[in-house]
Amino acid sequence: MATPAGRGRLAEWLSSGPSSRAEAPAEEGGSATESEGPKLLQLSRQARENLGLAVAPVRVGTYTRTLTVPGVLTDRPGVTDRGVTSPAVGTVVTVFAFPGETVPPGGKLFSVRLFSEYLQQSQKELFQAVRDRQINKPALERARRLEQSAAGTRARTEELEGVESRLEATIAAQYHDLLTRGLTPEQIAGIVRGRFVSTVDVFAPPAEGEEAEDAAVDVDPLAAVVAATEEAAAGGQGAAADDEGEPAGDGILFEVQSLAVELGQQVQAGQLLATLADHRSLFIEGHAFKREAAVLARAAERNWPVEVEFAEDEAADWPPLDQTFRIRHLANMIDPESRTFDFFVPLENQSRTYERDGETFTLWRFRPGQRVRLQVPIEEYEGVVTLPSEAVVREGPEAFVFQQNGDLFRRLGVRVLHEDRTRTVIADDGSVPKTAYLAQGSAATLNRVLKAQEAGGEMPGVHVHADGTVHAAH
Repeated sequence: MATPAGRGRLAEWLSSGPSSRAEAPAEEGGSATESEGPKLLQLSRQARENLGLAVAPVRVGTYTRTLTVPGVLTDRPGVTDRGVTSPAVGTVVTVFAFPGETVPPGGKLFSVRLFSEYLQQSQKELFQAVRDRQINKPALERARRLEQSAAGTRARTEELEGVESRLEATIAAQYHDLLTRGLTPEQIAGIVRGRFVSTVDVFAPPAEGEEAEDAAVDVDPLAAVVAATEEAAAGGQGAAADDEGEPAGDGILFEVQSLAVELGQQVQAGQLLATLADHRSLFIEGHAFKREAAVLARAAERNWPVEVEFAEDEAADWPPLDQTFRIRHLANMIDPESRTFDFFVPLENQSRTYERDGETFTLWRFRPGQRVRLQVPIEEYEGVVTLPSEAVVREGPEAFVFQQNGDLFRRLGVRVLHEDRTRTVIADDGSVPKTAYLAQGSAATLNRVLKAQEAGGEMPGVHVHADGTVHAAH
């Protein structure tokens, strides 16, 4: 039996919110549900814990209606995959990195033994031009001295100066040509000293946003040749021709995705040798129907954030994904088979590495081909109450929620404005008190228990008078 204080609180709770009496008489033959008084259910603490039942206060706010669109993770064209090609005709003699392994930007990938007559000719012409200049330069200096002493002619000086200019132009042209074909400045310096290159190394490209160490721009060919010849005259050997220096990249690693050649295979200049992958940046490719183009375009124009659900994602094994997803661009073509068009959302990937047998391998959280579900915002509801879908139960056209007060739960009728797979939006029309605490799930279960309780003619801790009013039990 309820105590007098308990009966007072119960009566006050029952009198708050919507009236427990019918506002208008039911039509003849109609339902008498409203005249039956409030629907009350009593649940013990153990029962609530068994249901995992949570309650939360009513919060009135803004709800953004979304459009659910399937999608898939894809590579970013021109960013994710990078092809590595052969600089000249030759034979692959060494492979330094294999599929699944990682290399830093500037890391060595292949060694190619040269068969290119053109490349051999370029080396020969550079070496010859350097030697001819070494012979011509003293002659030019003598001609200038003789001209100054009136023992020589100006014509002879001009002739030797023309030879000097042609040799300098040849040196610069051959220097740049060898650089563009994959030779390093150290290797070209070796050619000047007479060590012709028969094998070239192929390296990974620089990371995105980094400038390649392009000696064709940063090095003066004539100064480099003069330095090499002076060092050779002094008996120095210079840097080793195969010294590629320290790879750059600040921790960035390319993954060898595939090899296009085999050891000992002959390759042509420009032929693809390998494909490297950098999955740090991917695209989420959404597939929408043409009729949805307008709402997607509006979301892109207004820069609305997009919610993304990743399939087969073990989120507990990774750091929190601190990203705001927004539509970058929409495709301007419709797939003729599926009649869908695509839109693209950038994704910054997460990774970690591990060592095995002296090699570094990379594990990516997200991979191309992984399926996703996107929630694209299309409409906003203001001044509404948003609940989990499990917090609302339907009986035909009617919808109900459950308000808690201690062990008692009261069923309240509500007006549903929108519902989807996870959320239900109800109107703030006074049917639910603003100070109420509502069950956040198991509404269907609570409703079944309530019906079973009503079938037995029981009402917990209350009684109903003949006029329909409800009071705490005496």
